[in-house]
Amino acid sequence: MPPAAETVLDEVDGEEGGGGTRRRSGLRSVLRLRGPLAPAAAAPLAASLLSAALFCLATALSRTYPFGPVTRNVVDLGQQYLPYHAYWRALLLGETHGDAFLNWNSGFGSPFLGDIGTYLSSPFDLLVVLFPADRIELALYVVTAVKISAAGGAAALLLLRLRPGPWPVAAALGTAYALCGWTLNLGATVPMWLDGLVAFPLLCLVGEWARTGRRPVLGPVVVALAWIANFYTAYMATLGAAVFLAVRLLTAEESATARQRIAGALRAARGVLIGIGLAAPLVVIVFLATKVADPTPVTTFAPVPWTDVLARFLPGTASVTSPALFIGTPALALALTLPFNGAVAPRVRAGWTAAVVLVTLSLQWDPTHLLWHAGASPNGAPYRQTFVLCGLLLIAAWFSVAQGVPRPSALLAGGALLAALAWAARGSVEIDAWTFPAFLAAAAVALVAALLAWQGTRPNPAGALSARVLPVLALALFVGAQAGETAVAGKRIEEQQRSEVAWSPRIGPWHTAAAREAARVDAWPRYRTDPGEVPGGNDVLIVGGQGAEVYSSLTAEVTSSTLSALGFGSYAKGRHPVTLDNPVTDALFSIGARIRSEPTEPVRQDALPRATVTVTTTPVPPLVTVRPRAARAPRPGDSAFVRQELLLGSSVYELPRDTRRTGRTLTARCPAGSDVWFWAPEYKGSAALAGEGAVEFEGKPPAVRAPMRALGTVPASGEVRIDLLPKAGIRLPGQPVGCLDRARLDAAVRQLTATGATRVSAGGHSVSAELPPGSTGVAVLAVPRVSGWRCAAGAAEAAPARAYQGLVAVPLDGRATTVGCSFRPPGLRLGGAVGGGALLALAATALLHRRSQRRTLRART
Repeated sequence: MPPAAETVLDEVDGEEGGGGTRRRSGLRSVLRLRGPLAPAAAAPLAASLLSAALFCLATALSRTYPFGPVTRNVVDLGQQYLPYHAYWRALLLGETHGDAFLNWNSGFGSPFLGDIGTYLSSPFDLLVVLFPADRIELALYVVTAVKISAAGGAAALLLLRLRPGPWPVAAALGTAYALCGWTLNLGATVPMWLDGLVAFPLLCLVGEWARTGRRPVLGPVVVALAWIANFYTAYMATLGAAVFLAVRLLTAEESATARQRIAGALRAARGVLIGIGLAAPLVVIVFLATKVADPTPVTTFAPVPWTDVLARFLPGTASVTSPALFIGTPALALALTLPFNGAVAPRVRAGWTAAVVLVTLSLQWDPTHLLWHAGASPNGAPYRQTFVLCGLLLIAAWFSVAQGVPRPSALLAGGALLAALAWAARGSVEIDAWTFPAFLAAAAVALVAALLAWQGTRPNPAGALSARVLPVLALALFVGAQAGETAVAGKRIEEQQRSEVAWSPRIGPWHTAAAREAARVDAWPRYRTDPGEVPGGNDVLIVGGQGAEVYSSLTAEVTSSTLSALGFGSYAKGRHPVTLDNPVTDALFSIGARIRSEPTEPVRQDALPRATVTVTTTPVPPLVTVRPRAARAPRPGDSAFVRQELLLGSSVYELPRDTRRTGRTLTARCPAGSDVWFWAPEYKGSAALAGEGAVEFEGKPPAVRAPMRALGTVPASGEVRIDLLPKAGIRLPGQPVGCLDRARLDAAVRQLTATGATRVSAGGHSVSAELPPGSTGVAVLAVPRVSGWRCAAGAAEAAPARAYQGLVAVPLDGRATTVGCSFRPPGLRLGGAVGGGALLALAATALLHRRSQRRTLRART
C-alpha cells in the first residue's frame, strides 16, 4: 500500500475511534495485496469484472440465452426493450423511414423522442450499433451486462471515497450492490431501470463533492447524464442520494458547524437543479408525453406482509409484488453488525442505522411510497425504489468492515439479527426450495471467513506468515460465499420468472422470414405494409413495416382510443394496440400489403420460432384522402362497425337488428355471401360460425381487449348462427355482429382513391401530398391526431392539425392543391429554453468557482 494511503487510513481510523489501532496490522495484511493498480482503481475494476462474470454465470446456470437455448425475453424485456433496441440500432444507422421525432413503423405513426427518453437515451444503449441486426438479443444482453458492471464499479468507487479500507472487500460489496435482488428480479429484465442502479452511487459521489466544496461543474454534469439516461429511476436515485447526503452532513465531520453543513446542502441542491435543467430538453418532452398517454387504471398501494419483506433479504426469492432486498448473506451480515460495532464512531453507527431503518419503513407507508414514485403508484412492481435501500445497506456494511473485521461481540449480535430475520421469514410464500440451503451455506462460509480474519489480527507466535495468509484466505472465503450465493440466486430467479410470467420466444426464422417479406414489398409512403402477428410484441420494430402495433408507456390516448373504437385489440390496459386483419381498416390506414404467418410448430421457450410466411397485396386508397364533408360525430353507443363506416364515409356493413342470444348461441340474418365479423373486445373464449372453425378471443378487461375477428361467410340461407364457448362470463357489446359487403367496400375504395392524393411524399417526421385540383372538404392523413402535428393547405401558414374521427385532418377551400403536415414533439421549445438557462448557470458556476480558487491561492501566497 502506498505511504499516502497508509497515512489516510491511520487518520481515519483515529477519527472513528475505538479499536481501529489495535487491528490495523491485520487490515494492512489484506491491503498489501499489491498489483499494478492503486486501490482506488483496483476496486472498481475488480467489482466491474466480477459483477459481469457472476451475471453471466447465473445466466449460464439457468441455460438461458446467450449461454443456453432458453429465451430470457420475459414480459416487457421481449415485448418492449428488445424491439426498441432493434429499432434504435436501425435508426442510428439510418435504416428507418422515421427519425428521432417520429416513428413511422409503430401505431400508424407514433411520437418517438419521448420513447427515446424513456427507453433508449442511456449512453450504454449506443452499443447496439456494434452488433449486426440478427444479433440484437446478444446486443441487449451485452448492454444489460455492461450496465450491471458499471453499477458495481461505481459502488466500489463510492465506498473507497467514503473511507479507505481493503479494496477487495470494497469490490465484493460493489458487486453485491450491482447484483442485488432488485437487479436479478427487476433490473435485468427492465434494462432501462439499470441506469438508476448506476446513477445512485454516482449521485452519492456528487453529494460528497458538494459537501466538501469540490467539482461544482462535474457534479451537475453527472446529474444531467443520470436524468437523461433514465429520469424515472434517476429521480429515485436522487432521493436516495439526498438521504445519503443528510447522513454524511450529520456524521462525517463532528467539528463541522451548522453553517458549513447548510452550505454543503445548498451546493448539492444547486448542482441537482442545474443538472436536471441540463436534462430538461428530454425530460420535459417525456413529462408532457405522459400527460397525453393512455391512462392506466388507478392503483392503490397495499403493503405486503412484513414476513414477505424479510424473506426478500434471502437468496432465491422472486416476486414483483414485494421488495427485492437480497444483497448476499455475507454482505447483509456485515451490515447488521454496524449498530453493535464499537470500532465505529457512535454518530456514524446511529446515522446509518437510522437511515436504513427509516428507508425500509418508507417502502411500506403509502405517503412515502408515493414520494418514491413521483406521486403516482405504479401499475406492476410497486417497489421499484428498492435498489436505493440495497445501496444504503452496503454502505452500512462497508463502514462496519472498512477498518477491520468487527469484534466477536458485534459479529454475534449481527449474526443473531440475521438468524432472527431468517426465522421470521420462514413461513413466507416467497421462500424458494433453494433459499435456505443457499443461505445456510453462505452463512457458514462467511462465519469461517470472519473467524480466520479475526485470528489474523491477533498476536501470533507462529510468525508473520499466518498473519499474512489468514486474512487472504478469509477474504477468498468471503468473496466466494458472496459470489456463489449470488450466482445461485440469479439462476433460481431466472427459472422462476420463466415459469410464472409471460414470455416471448427468441428472435428466429419466423422473424427473419417476415422481415424479408416486409422489405421486399415495402412501398412507403405509397402504401403501408403490416407485418401481422409475429411472436412477441412491438413486432413491427423488429421485422419492419408500418403497422398498428405499438407498446410504450407513452402510447397516446388518442392512438389507443381511436384504434380501440375501430375494433383493434390491445394489451397492457390499452398501451399496446395490436394489428387488426380487417379489409375496412386496411383501406382506412392505406395498408396495401399484409403479411400473414402460420406457425409450423408450437412456440417454445427453448426453440427458435418458425412459420410459413405469405404476403397479400390489395389496392387501397393513398395515405392522404379527401372527404367532401365532415362525418357526424360518433355516439357513445356506436359499435366498431359504425365507427369504421363513419371514418370510411360509406356504408359497407349489414348490421343485423334482430341479433339474439340464447344461452351460448347468437343468431341473426345477413345477405348471403357477405363476411361475418364478430366484435367482442371483452369476451374470452371461442366463437364459431355454423360450419366453420372456431376462432379464439382473449378479452380480459381492463388489461386485454380482443380484436374484431372474421368468422366466415354467410350461407345461402342468410342465417347466421354463432356458437360461443366462453372461458369466463359472456360479455358482449350491443352490436357484436357485422356482415361485410365486399362490393360496397370495393366501391368505397375506388371513390377514395379517385378523389385522394395523386402523390404522397414522407420525410422523417413530415408528410406532403398533391391533391386533385378543386378539392374541397377535408384532407385526412391516415395517422392518429396526437399532440404535435401541424398542417397547412397550399401556401397557408401551418397551424395545429384538426381531427377527423381521431385522425389528422386539414380543411380544404378548393384552391389548394397541396397539403403538408409535420410533427414536433410538445415541449421541445420549453425544454430547450430550460436547458439553455441551465447551461448558462453551469457556466456561471464554473466562473465563480475559478475566481474563488484564485482568491484562495492569492491568500495563501
